[in-house]
Amino acid sequence: MNPYANLIFSMSLILGTTITISSNHWMMAWTGLEINTLAIIPLISKSHHPRATEAAVKYFLVQATASTLILFSSTINAWQTGQWDISQLTQPTASIVLTTAVAMKLGLAPFHFWFPEVLQGSSMTTALLLSTMMKLPPITILFLTSHSLNPTILTTMALTSTALGGWMGLNQTQLRKILAFSSISHLGWMSIIIIYNPKLTLLTFYLYTLMTTTTFLTLNTIKTLNLSTMMTSWTKSPTLNATLMLTLLSLAGLPPLTGFLPKWLIIQELTKQEMTPTATIITMLSLLGLFFYLRLTYYSTITLPPNPTNRMKQWHINTKTNTTIATLSSLSILLLPISPIMLTTL
Repeated sequence: MNPYANLIFSMSLILGTTITISSNHWMMAWTGLEINTLAIIPLISKSHHPRATEAAVKYFLVQATASTLILFSSTINAWQTGQWDISQLTQPTASIVLTTAVAMKLGLAPFHFWFPEVLQGSSMTTALLLSTMMKLPPITILFLTSHSLNPTILTTMALTSTALGGWMGLNQTQLRKILAFSSISHLGWMSIIIIYNPKLTLLTFYLYTLMTTTTFLTLNTIKTLNLSTMMTSWTKSPTLNATLMLTLLSLAGLPPLTGFLPKWLIIQELTKQEMTPTATIITMLSLLGLFFYLRLTYYSTITLPPNPTNRMKQWHINTKTNTTIATLSSLSILLLPISPIMLTTL
C-alpha cells in the first residue's frame, strides 16, 4: 500500500476513535464510528486476495447495520425524551436496541459470526487493530450508558460469549481464528461486569489489549499463522517463544501472571453483588478457553515437530531483540504484584 494512503487511513482510525470516546452527543459518536469503519476497510482488503475482499465486505455489512441501529436507538430516545446526550439513555426500547448494536460491533454472541472470518481474512497487523483499537469506541459507549442497560440481556450475552469463545476455539488450527474466539471469550468477561463496575471493565479491556498486542506482535515476528508452523517456531527464536508461552498462559488467566488480575477482580465483584452462581458459571466456562491456550503453549514450546523442516539451516537464533515486544511481554506477565495500586483506582 502507498505510504501516504497508509498514513491517511491510520490517522483516520485515530481520529474516529478520538471523536467517539470524547463525544457526548449521539451524532458525534456515530460519526466517529463511521470514520473508523471507512478507515479500516481498505486496510482489511489491501492484499487484494479474495479472502481479504470477502472479509472487508462482511465487516462493512455488519458494521453498517450496527451503526444504523445505534442511530435508530438514539433517535428513539431523543423522540421520547428530547435528549441527544449519550448518558441520558432512559427509554427502554432504545436501551435494548443499543445493546444489540454494540454487541454486533464488538462481536459478542450471538452476533459473533463475522469476527473470526474477518480476522482470518486480514493480515496480522490489521487483525491486531480489529481485536484491540476497533473495540475501544463500542466499549466506551457501553461505559457511558452502563447505568441504563438491561442486566439480564448483558449477563446472558456475556455467558454465551464466554461459552462459545471457549467451545469454538477448541477445534481451530488457524491462530487468527483462535485469537478471535479468545477475544469473544474475553468480551464476555468485560460485558458481565459493565453495569456493576464500569471502571473494572475498562481495566480488563486495557489488560486484554496489552496481552493481545504482545501475542500478535510476537506471532508476526516469528511469521507463524497456524499450529503446524508454530511447532517449528522455537528453532528461530527460543527466548521469544518462551515469552510467548507465558503470554498465552497470561491470556488464559493463570494465577501468577497478569491475566489473572481482571478475572480475579471480576469474580470478587460478582460475589459482592450476590451473583455467586453467575461467577461460578463464567469461571467454569473459562476452562474451555484454558484448554486451547494450553494447547498453544504445548505446540509452541513443549512439543517437537514430527518432521524436519525443508530449510537447510533450522536454527535462527541470531535475531535482534525487539524492545517493544520485550517491554510488552514483561508487562503482560509481571503486573500482578501491583494489583493493590490498581485497586485504588477502581
